[in-house]
Amino acid sequence: MELSDLRIFVAVARAGGITRAAAELHTVQSSISARVAGLERELGAILLRRHARGVALTAAGEQFFGYAQRITSLADEARRAVRDERPCGPLRIGAMETTAGIRLPPVLEAYTAAWPDVDLSVLTGPTESLVTLVKDHALDGALVAGPVNDADLHEEEVFTEELVVITALRHRDLDDALRGPNGPRLLVFRAGCSYRRKLESVVRSRGVEPKILDYGTIEGILGCVAAGLGITMLPQALVERSGLRDRLRLHRTAPADATVATVFVRRRDVHITMALKEFHRHLHAAADHSALESPLVATRE
Repeated sequence: MELSDLRIFVAVARAGGITRAAAELHTVQSSISARVAGLERELGAILLRRHARGVALTAAGEQFFGYAQRITSLADEARRAVRDERPCGPLRIGAMETTAGIRLPPVLEAYTAAWPDVDLSVLTGPTESLVTLVKDHALDGALVAGPVNDADLHEEEVFTEELVVITALRHRDLDDALRGPNGPRLLVFRAGCSYRRKLESVVRSRGVEPKILDYGTIEGILGCVAAGLGITMLPQALVERSGLRDRLRLHRTAPADATVATVFVRRRDVHITMALKEFHRHLHAAADHSALESPLVATRE
């Protein structure tokens, strides 16, 4: 079984199609198809099911995909371990959308200036999907809402966020925003977002069943909240920096709902590269700086 064949299979599975994988790997589709077919013959199992939009993993393919990811990741780790003298090579970091907006910019600016040979990429998403990607070796680490409490992962608290419920300016208090014949609309990120779960809990604790609308961006959420289309819950520091701040009202909730830790998670069983070590150092330098900033004050209820 060739390592290169495993890399090709992983690329096809992640891309969801041979054409997209060929573009990513800078090779021709016929070569990709031939290598996957050879791997299937060697294994005696069909790994991919072709359809009009690309390919999908079969049951055997789903099972093999996890092994292929771990093998290729371990090979990359071994290569980095013997070459690792200064930060270089790929570094894949995940972050919640909000963390990427308010905490990561100074970290990334300082890190990329210090270590230009690192091929740094950042993927944003909700906590649950980012944790899964770290466990699957698709990310080297991620900034997510904690605690995660997973035995496979090392987690360390980095930032503490103060969450507030956000409404249009016309709502003097949260109860006013929750009134209405059709109930409140929660404007939130897709399922798996920890802030979404907290807001649902806050609203339901007041005896109200909300309607939930998924949005893909912070700007989209805040714009619709300012227009009076619903409410949301986000870190106060993020909202204070928004250009829409003057059209929004911030409401504090109970301490148990208001504070959330942002933790950095990584797999326990992988080699920590110099690139990741230096990212960790820059992350904590930013955290120490943010801890010195004066807390912001939201409307109290």
